[in-house]
Amino acid sequence: MSEKDNKQELENEELKDTTASAEAEAQEEHADQAGTNAEISPAAELAEMKDKYIRLMAEFENFRRRTAKERIDFAKTASQDVMSDLLPVIDDMERARQSMEATRDVDALLQGLELVFHKLKHVTQQKGLKPMNIKAGDDFDSDMHDAVTQIPAPSEELKGKIVDVIEKGYTLNDKVIRFAKVVIGA
Repeated sequence: MSEKDNKQELENEELKDTTASAEAEAQEEHADQAGTNAEISPAAELAEMKDKYIRLMAEFENFRRRTAKERIDFAKTASQDVMSDLLPVIDDMERARQSMEATRDVDALLQGLELVFHKLKHVTQQKGLKPMNIKAGDDFDSDMHDAVTQIPAPSEELKGKIVDVIEKGYTLNDKVIRFAKVVIGA
């Protein structure tokens, strides 16, 4: 072997020794830290977890209070839109009442009341209120109708069917808000 090869081999061995000793030192240091961390880790971890838990609970409590307050505020103002749309109808009704006291023309009063009634129907329909279309002879449906009483059916075809509608039912955006009160044939 040449002197150059020997020199290269010595450098490689020194490099291996240096690398091995550096790795050993790193492992010892890591083991020391792991031992230290293992001793400190449970207490520190517990404190950190408690802090996270307390913060999470406080955040949840704030969220719960905020949503409860928003829900109450929403309930207070939910009907504001409908009420503001009904104000012109109320104004018309007041004018109709005043004109009833001043005039004796029944036809004019009826026309005025009819106009106010149509205006009221229009406002409620815009808001999604629809009357149920129920008539005598329809099948009884407990999801839509409220049977007030049963009477002997005037004919065989009306047994178990609606004989009379006492009070209209209404839906608001396809949800029943008042069941139709009906009489059923027995």
